[in-house]
Amino acid sequence: MKLRIICVGKLKEKFYRDAADEFIKRISRFAEVETVELADEKAPEKLSAAELEGIKLAEGRRILAKLTEADTVIALDIAGKQFSSTELAEKLKGWFLGGKSRLAFIIGGSNGLSKEVLDRAELRLSFSKMTFSHQIFRVMLLEQLYRAFKINAGEPYHK
Repeated sequence: MKLRIICVGKLKEKFYRDAADEFIKRISRFAEVETVELADEKAPEKLSAAELEGIKLAEGRRILAKLTEADTVIALDIAGKQFSSTELAEKLKGWFLGGKSRLAFIIGGSNGLSKEVLDRAELRLSFSKMTFSHQIFRVMLLEQLYRAFKINAGEPYHK
């Protein structure tokens, strides 16, 4: 099993890097984890609709270039489907048992994901209607993936 976390932006603060590294270490019992960090587009505070789409398109092209045909793509999208932790664990188990052994989770930049990336996704996943920084969200995603593996292994972490 291989998990790919493809992110627009870097973890700048040490405490976020430490937390992410800890969950990657824990997940490594169950699956290989690869993190791909992509540069975000620099943008002024106030963007026109065309500028916004241009930024999402540029970031989207970089994301799509990192995907392979073998990747099952999960786009993290505020408008996506929400799951409980146990439902996410079941979804992961279903993918793996169904022969989908490479999952790519996409975390977009502050302006969201392009239509092309969303269209490539097999699932649009939302953790909440709230907005989170990409740094804390990456840690949250890794924690939930670790929790899902523990649930599927019948281990007590999820309680």
